Amino acid sequence: MLPFSVLDLAPVTEGSNAAQAFANSLNLAQRAESLGYTRYWLAEHHNMPGIASAATAVLIGHVAGGTSTIRVGAGGIMLPNHAPLQVAEQFGTLASLYPGRIDLGLGRAPGTDHATARALRRYFDSADAFPQDVAELLAYFEPATADQPVRAVPGAGIEVPVWLLGSSLFSARLAAAMGLPFAFASHFAPDAMDEALALYRRDFRPSTRLQAPHAMLGINVVAAQSDAEARRLFTTQQQSFINLRRGRPGLIPPPIDDIENYWTPTEKFGVERALACAVIGDANTVKQGLEAFIARHRPDELMVTANVFEHEARCRSFEIVAQVRQDIAIAAEKRSL
Repeated sequence: MLPFSVLDLAPVTEGSNAAQAFANSLNLAQRAESLGYTRYWLAEHHNMPGIASAATAVLIGHVAGGTSTIRVGAGGIMLPNHAPLQVAEQFGTLASLYPGRIDLGLGRAPGTDHATARALRRYFDSADAFPQDVAELLAYFEPATADQPVRAVPGAGIEVPVWLLGSSLFSARLAAAMGLPFAFASHFAPDAMDEALALYRRDFRPSTRLQAPHAMLGINVVAAQSDAEARRLFTTQQQSFINLRRGRPGLIPPPIDDIENYWTPTEKFGVERALACAVIGDANTVKQGLEAFIARHRPDELMVTANVFEHEARCRSFEIVAQVRQDIAIAAEKRSL
């Protein structure tokens, strides 16, 4: 079956706090593990009240420690915010604690506003050095040599799968050139998806880390008992995007009955374009939508995200998606007979 994975931002909902968000993330990861999801990734964001995954490596350790088989990783670490050596040490530590289960996805966006980015890494001017930083980071995971002046301890000689993340052609081109797996952020910036996938697959150069191109696509999926209920749950994500674009990021809001009264026509156009890779509905609607998405784009993996206000409804959505995945696999097998 096509691997399905989970992307989590450790959402902090209205009336809740970070501690509850962390408990919810661990609970969702445990359920995802039992449902057969391949990976559970957490994303780095800063200065955003509704996202608690800022200390991403710490939270990965929390989730990995509470699970046993699912791969846990970063989707991603925003490398311009960090020294490559520190990232290598953090993920070398995680991979030593949880061998064979840790992934490291790297992005070149700051994951925040300019003022916060400068506060995170005060003497860093831009992400122009991203390719060099990636190369430096990869080198720290290689076995250390006797004359090597700086080494990652732990980290050197430890196998940590490294992915490049992106929403443009830049990271697709770099992932192809470096022979790394590539994850496209189609769940919030789908405009360049087709072109980026084609470029990555066409220009991929095999490496010691990866022999053939491997592309993962992000997709928003909100599943519920009915299409109407799923659409209502999805208004949480829509409101969050509008609030961010209005310059008022806050806690994750509860769903509303009429999103049309919340946004302006211009805001609606922008949000629907950003969230175009979304499948919202009951199990049958989700099955049809995922089948169409997979048939069109042929991803090697899917990374599913669902920004749903109520924790049990969010878990239920991922349960429905897991069953849909089984149904898609069965249907594909029957067609091949």
